[in-house]
Amino acid sequence: MKAGKKESSLRQGLMMFLLGGVLMLNSCAQQAKEEQTRPNLIKIDGSSTVFPITKAISEEFQKTSKDATEVSVGVSGTTAGFSKFCAGETDINNASRPILEKEMAACRNNNVAYIELPVAFDALTVVVNPQNTWANNMTIEELKKMWEPMAEGKIMKWNQIRSNWPDKPLNLYGAGEESGTFDYFTEAIVGKADASRKDYTASEDDNILVDKISKDPNAVGYFGLAYYEASANQLKAVGVDSGKGAVIPNRKTVESNEYQPLSRPLFIYVNLKSAQNNLKVKEFVNFYLQKAPLSVPAVGYIALPEEGYRLAFVHFQRGKVGTVFEGKAQLNLTLNELLRKQEKF
Repeated sequence: MKAGKKESSLRQGLMMFLLGGVLMLNSCAQQAKEEQTRPNLIKIDGSSTVFPITKAISEEFQKTSKDATEVSVGVSGTTAGFSKFCAGETDINNASRPILEKEMAACRNNNVAYIELPVAFDALTVVVNPQNTWANNMTIEELKKMWEPMAEGKIMKWNQIRSNWPDKPLNLYGAGEESGTFDYFTEAIVGKADASRKDYTASEDDNILVDKISKDPNAVGYFGLAYYEASANQLKAVGVDSGKGAVIPNRKTVESNEYQPLSRPLFIYVNLKSAQNNLKVKEFVNFYLQKAPLSVPAVGYIALPEEGYRLAFVHFQRGKVGTVFEGKAQLNLTLNELLRKQEKF
């Protein structure tokens, strides 16, 4: 083939490649635009901790919907979920912590007004493999010794935590950095949000953590109570001692304020414009608050008192935007204190 023909052929190939790329981008953009405007699509993302509640309620909602409403529920983690939510890409964000100042700023910059709705209480649960016969309880100080940044590459054996524990590898499993659980756990245990050693197995998907811990005799990890409840035959919950004796996480110890500082509220955040402009979003949130009292304990979390859901319903109907948490997590929050915050909102 002559040089001129080769160059012409190459140019044609390059043009076809570029044209294909443009068409693909246009197709993706069109698809995204169609998803945003589809009246029967509700887009949800965020916390893997809140996911079991939202998933259960969304499945029931879709069964009762008469017009084939689709509820898409992602699990990117609270932080990644807020990134999408504050960009206007989702209608609802599942969150295992309150919205932070930087996320509030992002929402403001994108004109995304949000309604904060507490939907449950969680007992963040420390677990080990059932073959672990030595660690039945841990103090906050021992957990900090395991997880603080200075432990990285240094605290590698169980007997470094407690001298009478065995000389065995200490294999850590926990929430990924995009998770609200990671934010809350590090602040509650280490004393500063996001302060953690990096040499551990991390995931925003709690099912992955459950699976790995259940297969590792030397494992220790943490995640929401529902994931422990669903796999209690594969895991062992550890009592947490914050100074008044070891306490196992369950409904009773959360309601009595004994399980601290790892008890925390769980939320959904609703885009105000979505609720105003998409009738299906409004119907879904109303359905959510109606079903939560039964669905929350069914998946393994602690339901709010009846007054909590009534206040959430009132705030949603009135379009009450904003947060009662001033852009930060609040440790040692009790059910009664949460109600008082809602009442003042």
